[in-house]
Amino acid sequence: MRGSRVYPDERAGPFPAPPDTFEDGEGRSIEIRALEEDDDSQVDDLVAMYLEFDPVDRAQGIPPTGEQRIREWLDPILEGSVNVVAWHDEQVVGHATLVPDTDDPAVATDQPDSIEWELAIFVLQAYQQAGIGTQLLEHLLGYASEVGIENVWLTVERWNGPAISLYEAVGFEVCSAESFEQEMAIRLE
Repeated sequence: MRGSRVYPDERAGPFPAPPDTFEDGEGRSIEIRALEEDDDSQVDDLVAMYLEFDPVDRAQGIPPTGEQRIREWLDPILEGSVNVVAWHDEQVVGHATLVPDTDDPAVATDQPDSIEWELAIFVLQAYQQAGIGTQLLEHLLGYASEVGIENVWLTVERWNGPAISLYEAVGFEVCSAESFEQEMAIRLE
């Protein structure tokens, strides 16, 4: 259920929803799709992306390293969550997810507007700074709006200026700042 986070009064959006194809800043054709959690080949492709992820670029300890740890980390993320992926030439190059902030999966499915959803987004290093993160984020929020999600939050390390700029550009606002992290929130249409 809703926690103690303060959400902006104004709602953000509308945002586009997947599927969609666009040309990134490097001229590559990128397709944004909703992830089918029951499609083992899509999940395997997502795991392959995380295996390529440079451990130096990890934030807050995620994504983990090693195939088994990645799969264990992804299991709860893929079940009952909202996920979109960016594809280039049938390779997953980015992933954005909203995970329900509840222990009751039925509430997340039946009443998505009554809980908060935590956002996480990852783009392979070779595809960063090309507009893919923005597209992934906007399409994730569009998809979330379609399924009735209203309140989204995230944490970001204070030194991560590019990520903070991305979140602010789509309407996230700082709602709490402690130690080396800050929380940001958005209320969707």
